[in-house]
Amino acid sequence: MAAARDRHDRSPTWSLLSDKITTSPDGQEDEQEDEQEDEQGGQDSDNEYEYPSDPDMDPRLKRQGIQQPPPPPPPPPPPEPSLEVGATLTPNGAFTSPTSSDDDQTKLKFCTVCASNQNRSMEAHLQLSLAGFPVISFGTGSQVRLPGPSITQPNVYSFNSTSYDAMYRELESKDPRLYRANGLLNMLERNRNVKWGPERWQNWEVGVPRLEHAQDKGSIGSEGGVVDIVFTCEERCWDAVVDDLLNRGGPLNRPVHIINVDIKDNHEEALVGGKAILDLATSLQKAATLYRNADSLTGQSGFDEQVPTLLADWQERWPTLPALWTLSYF
Repeated sequence: MAAARDRHDRSPTWSLLSDKITTSPDGQEDEQEDEQEDEQGGQDSDNEYEYPSDPDMDPRLKRQGIQQPPPPPPPPPPPEPSLEVGATLTPNGAFTSPTSSDDDQTKLKFCTVCASNQNRSMEAHLQLSLAGFPVISFGTGSQVRLPGPSITQPNVYSFNSTSYDAMYRELESKDPRLYRANGLLNMLERNRNVKWGPERWQNWEVGVPRLEHAQDKGSIGSEGGVVDIVFTCEERCWDAVVDDLLNRGGPLNRPVHIINVDIKDNHEEALVGGKAILDLATSLQKAATLYRNADSLTGQSGFDEQVPTLLADWQERWPTLPALWTLSYF
């Protein structure tokens, strides 16, 4: 038993501070030797073991049974870039947005026209503007005519001088039940949220900046007072626009496509016609982006040549809306 105890008492022990294996008669570390080594470690800068400045990393804490805090978690990976619908990858690895300023150079400018600039042209104006297209709208009649109590008693207003809000308040004061039932108040409510009032095509000064229309929907991009595509909603309106441009003589020598989409003048057909015009405008915009990005001169002529083909493809998708087309000049 004595021999076994002696072997146990002389078993090696590991010193964390001295990094040495020591033996002691009683199986315990020599506290005095540890204290001397602690003092030497604090005084001798050439000691092979340097005490860390962080107390959490001090190995003496391990001897006292104090656990070190866990290491901090690694930083999260960088988030992947979110791609907008229609974004494209450039050769340098960057993504471009479909609404970037580069696309503004190829974005088509539209104009919608009906007789009184009230129903069909304004529905198309609204849908094009909500899709982000620059758009303006006009009427070709001599006056603005809205249905009244009878077919012989229409409500007549002047272009360019009577606002949609004034028309709304007047009809509401006359017979709110009648004009809400026939949809006029709802139509005027929509119109006054799109622009100030009806404009006449024949009074439009092409090429003159439209700075006073900055609050109109679709005004961004159409401030220059010129457009690329004119959509009319009735054949007589198409005739009036074509004749007016011929009479003006094309002083700007700027090509413009005149496209008629025959839409019946009621609220339901106007909604369907507005969607059809938006569909055609989207197809035209895709072609314009393709050709104009290729070359500014030949790209324009290439786009002009593609318009009849695009219109024919569109007509197959909307067979109930007869279409006409011609190329004219501002």
